Amino acid sequence: MIAPPTDPPAGPGEIPSRVPRRQERPKQRGRTLLTVGFVVTGVAGLVGGVFLSTQAGDVTGAGLSLGYALIPLPLLWWAYWWLDRYEPEPRRYKLAAFVWGGVVAVAIALAVQISAASLFDLSDEQLASFVAPLSEEPAKGLFLLLTFLRWRRIIDGFVDGLVVAGIVGLGFAFVENIGYYAISYVGTPEVPLSGTDAATTTFIVRGIFSPFAHPLFLSAFGISLGIAVMLRSRVLKVLVGTVGMAVSIALHGLWNASLSYGGGAAFVLVYLVLGMLLLGLAIGAVVVRVGQVRTLERSLSAVAERGWIHPAEIPYLSRFGHRTAARRHAREHHGKVAAKIVTRYQRLATEMAFLHDAIMTGRHKPHGIERTYGLLDEMSELRPALRLPPALTPLAPR
Repeated sequence: MIAPPTDPPAGPGEIPSRVPRRQERPKQRGRTLLTVGFVVTGVAGLVGGVFLSTQAGDVTGAGLSLGYALIPLPLLWWAYWWLDRYEPEPRRYKLAAFVWGGVVAVAIALAVQISAASLFDLSDEQLASFVAPLSEEPAKGLFLLLTFLRWRRIIDGFVDGLVVAGIVGLGFAFVENIGYYAISYVGTPEVPLSGTDAATTTFIVRGIFSPFAHPLFLSAFGISLGIAVMLRSRVLKVLVGTVGMAVSIALHGLWNASLSYGGGAAFVLVYLVLGMLLLGLAIGAVVVRVGQVRTLERSLSAVAERGWIHPAEIPYLSRFGHRTAARRHAREHHGKVAAKIVTRYQRLATEMAFLHDAIMTGRHKPHGIERTYGLLDEMSELRPALRLPPALTPLAPR
């Protein structure tokens, strides 16, 4: 039961006309250049995707190729958004991950595969089973590696590695699927089916029964980097990352080889094995996510004991139900800007709490102490305009 409301732990300052611009501390160098580069790359990828769809030969085929590639995307994106809700990575990195997978990784892998086909006398089965995994997984994983080396705060655990790897895989699969649907629509000598029926059949296989294939392959490398970031030894970091990439390549190779050499029975067996692996990975991710809630509450309580936040803020910064209620309260009683300030405050508090917990448990975080105090400073700047609901106080037992 909840006692009668008490005054909220928020400052009495005026609500500004707009949310103050966030100042990242320490500031990342070269962000503007990287942003422009990925915007240009994204536009080029959009044009390339449309051009790829036109290989279907007519407007209907192009529309089907793009439409079928888009259909599963919102659900798949939502899955990673849900997984990343407690400690969300910046949207710009998620978009960059998708663009890398759909444009840069596709371009690198395609260049390698074309070169291998021209230099060596390889069959289609050999290209699919060996060259494709060896080119596509490192091309996709390069984004995670560069992110890990450049700005390590993005990937700092199991969930982060899983989310970033999954989004890169979604981008790659999205563009690759456009090509597959267009080819199916045109038809091939090996398959006595073409047009809408062929494209729909391919969509059922790739878009419904195996939409998580590419994200699953790269997840091994993403998880390995999430583990590596917690290690102090550089040798162990390299070893864990290498093993993760090897597993990603092996999973991809197993999948493709079952289609190229195994026949129907082998493919079904591999499909079931990878399906069980995906299920286990999903269960593990949910368990880790539940653990994040406990970590967040523990850290916020420790922070409150230090006097950095008011204890009554903790429910509105930890549990999703209360977090949502706090934003709704601010919007209904104080306006949209107040709701945005609550949202910003919650995100800052979450990032600060996880960072504080990592430091207190001995995990190395680049600029960890500086970033913690920077986040606290930003929270202090927002607090006068913070409008939280009345504090939740349990009633004493009767």
